Amino acid sequence: MSNLSQIELQNLRHLISIHETSYQKLNMYASQAVDPQIKQMFTKCAQNALNTKQKLMSFLN
Repeated sequence: MSNLSQIELQNLRHLISIHETSYQKLNMYASQAVDPQIKQMFTKCAQNALNTKQKLMSFLN
């Protein structure tokens, strides 16, 4: 893996933060949803946000 520039590192941290926020919000929406299909949709989207965050974090290693 090549070294990241400062701008790339800042952008990567920003994207990780966005996906963490999305994960937290989607989980909250899922916990408040009454309709099972809506709950499932929010849960799936939250998991996708978490997976993307983890993938982005792998670039920091």
